[in-house]
Amino acid sequence: MAYLPIENHGVIGNMRTVALVGMDGGIDWFCCPNFDSPSVFGAILDDDKGGRFSIRPVHEATARKQFYWPETNVLVTRFLSDEGVGEVTDFMPIGALNGDRRTHIVRRVNVVRGRIH
Repeated sequence: MAYLPIENHGVIGNMRTVALVGMDGGIDWFCCPNFDSPSVFGAILDDDKGGRFSIRPVHEATARKQFYWPETNVLVTRFLSDEGVGEVTDFMPIGALNGDRRTHIVRRVNVVRGRIH
């Protein structure tokens, strides 16, 4: 892999920590459960040893876009190609009503049009 420029990342968070989600579908930075905790994924600092969690199409996308659902911290990364359009939706829930303070990253994969592998 190669380093993505910082401007090619979106941020998701739960008011206790954040994760950087790259336009290539990878989570390149995530400290858990708090901002000052050790990093779980640190590819933004060391591409070889830092680690990442990535969901991306097998074939190279011709274009990539990231956007947030209006007035939310829900990030959509969209992969556009001749075969179809796929997207990964990422967010971090703030916490359950029962006081659950665990940190979760939710990733939803969807094919919007065509076929994506």
